[in-house]
Amino acid sequence: MNRPVHFEIHADNPDRAAAFYSALFGWKFTQWAGPMPYWIIRTGDGIGFDGGLVPRRGPPPTEGQAVNACPVTMDVVSCDETVSAIAANGGTIALPKTAIPGVGWLAYGKDTEGNIFGVMQNDPAAK
Repeated sequence: MNRPVHFEIHADNPDRAAAFYSALFGWKFTQWAGPMPYWIIRTGDGIGFDGGLVPRRGPPPTEGQAVNACPVTMDVVSCDETVSAIAANGGTIALPKTAIPGVGWLAYGKDTEGNIFGVMQNDPAAK
């Protein structure tokens, strides 16, 4: 079975995007020494995977556009606190906190670049 091993965030302003994700999730960004602008994203230790940040090479997503992506969802301790932090760090909420019965609480945010991502709080009692 094949599993995801890397994700990539496309950004109009890579510095702004790195600041957003560093403040929100504590991720670490290191500029790659290769021939093109690219940042390696270290998301933490243990289970999970790391990613990259690259300057956007096309038009950004527009408001009201259908999702044309593969959103990554992060495990969080508190969906409510994370949703508040998304807005406090310059992002917006694309889908408010929603119960996934028997699983937990899910919300989707948009980063400073308009990219959608999910946050999930484990809570088997969610209804």
